[in-house]
Amino acid sequence: MQVCLLRVKLHNARVTEANLYYEGSLTLDEALMEACGLYPGERVQVVNVNNGVRLETYLIPGKAHSGIVCLNGPAARLVHVNDVVHILAYVWLTPEEAKDWQPITYLLDANNRIVRKWVGFQHVPR
Repeated sequence: MQVCLLRVKLHNARVTEANLYYEGSLTLDEALMEACGLYPGERVQVVNVNNGVRLETYLIPGKAHSGIVCLNGPAARLVHVNDVVHILAYVWLTPEEAKDWQPITYLLDANNRIVRKWVGFQHVPR
């Protein structure tokens, strides 16, 4: 048996683009992906703080250091530019591995730059 746990959370990412007529995915700044240990093609959940929508898609790298967070394809209908979203990646672990598992959260600023990182299930500071 395995359980699915949170691996990485990008907290308060700001949507910079929504491109309806592009093959579905989430374009994310490649440097941000690398800094957070996220992979091209990785399945992620996107939670829109502005409207409560939750969706799943996959990552494609965007221009490094651009701050891009672009929802593509049908997902573009579920966000607006400047919406705040949380981007969540998960991992499958055995129950034994899960006992000591700690996710990593990255708090982002309005330009999608990392301003704080922490490990574990701590309360997000305001």
